[in-house]
Amino acid sequence: MSSYKIIISGGGTGGHIYPAIAIARKIQELNKNAEILFVGAKGRMEMEKVPEEGFNIVGLNVVGIQRSLSINAILKNLKFPFLLLKSFNHAKKIIEDFKPNIVVGVGGYASGPTLRMAHRLKIPTLIQEQNSYAGLTNKWLSKKTQKICVAYENMSQFFEVNKLVLTGNPVRKDIENLETKLSEAKKYFKVSKNEKVILVLGGSLGAKSINEGIINSIHTIKDQDIKLIWQVGKRYFEAIEDQLNQIKIPNVNVFAFIKRMDLAYSLADVVISRAGALSISELTLAGKPSILVPSPNVSEDHQTKNAMSLVVKSAAILIKDNQTNLLLNTAIELLKDENQLNRVSQNAKKMGKPNATQDIVNEIFKLNS
Repeated sequence: MSSYKIIISGGGTGGHIYPAIAIARKIQELNKNAEILFVGAKGRMEMEKVPEEGFNIVGLNVVGIQRSLSINAILKNLKFPFLLLKSFNHAKKIIEDFKPNIVVGVGGYASGPTLRMAHRLKIPTLIQEQNSYAGLTNKWLSKKTQKICVAYENMSQFFEVNKLVLTGNPVRKDIENLETKLSEAKKYFKVSKNEKVILVLGGSLGAKSINEGIINSIHTIKDQDIKLIWQVGKRYFEAIEDQLNQIKIPNVNVFAFIKRMDLAYSLADVVISRAGALSISELTLAGKPSILVPSPNVSEDHQTKNAMSLVVKSAAILIKDNQTNLLLNTAIELLKDENQLNRVSQNAKKMGKPNATQDIVNEIFKLNS
């Protein structure tokens, strides 16, 4: 395959950034001569995470519309049109200088100006929509984009059917073949032979409501053959560790951040998690029974919609954000019902898309053929 250049634009959250990096890696794997440039938003996490992964990134001075009615938010919104115009001009210059064959949008503030300018400059574009409910930017961009890779069925309510390809979301490769890592995982997390494992995840930053629900009901796992592996987030770690030291429950392993998520997944009998698109893609690929707690603090309540795509297929259980005190009891009940546990696991596995990254990159390559 001949050498060519690709811009990947977007970010803001790990749910946008890590799929973008997975796509970039797969492009490089299949075409050693491909040149990739990321375009992100200044001050957002992609400006740090993308260079850490060895890729070049340029930042646009772009922000989103503030939904709050505070004075600060109103002042920021007054600046919005000027920053948007500036970001359009900057995106145009980046594209003209880099001369990409294709521009890929993964969602987030930067993808809007970048893909809009690519459309204007007649460069083919592809959108990767991670969620089951399309965001405003992607709906707007989709009118002129050539191909839209989606992770969920029934996305024709947002996009033209003839542009849609059901690929799933890219996830990290280390989540494959988890059963081969079980022995290593038990040593790493100090889990004994007969212990069942509940894995609690609140996203990379932690989730206050999940943490509160778990700590309020932590006594329910005392003296049970259960190990709780709990990622609480950096900002909550010290306070929760202090509380656990006072309560003295030995079967809890608490972490600010779990680096070996592959080992955690391999051990988990039940996972309690937010319902971000990336989390759901990982859970289905791993075939893990999960109790999903959608965040109420996201646009269009898309995490509830993500979660319901599993719940309606009996591939997960949903607990609302204001009911997190029920989480541990629900997890324990699920662990005791082996038939339901296996059924939820099998249904989740059926929804996994192990070839998502390859399928997305195939669609990117097709646009240049």
